[in-house]
Amino acid sequence: MLTARRAFGDRIRDARLAAGLSQERLGELVDADRKTIHRIEYAISDPPLTLLFRIARAVGVPLSELVSEDDCE
Repeated sequence: MLTARRAFGDRIRDARLAAGLSQERLGELVDADRKTIHRIEYAISDPPLTLLFRIARAVGVPLSELVSEDDCE
């Protein structure tokens, strides 16, 4: 599962950077602090589903593109 979490975090980070957002700015947009965004991107913690929806909306990517069943081994 750690591999899946890392891949998920990488996709969030890539989407955030593509949207031109810092971790701090993304946190502001989704009502979370920068440390929370960092922990998600580096597979340290699992975010709640509501936060995932807010992140996807903030970076302009469908949640389905951030989450892939192929990562769950």
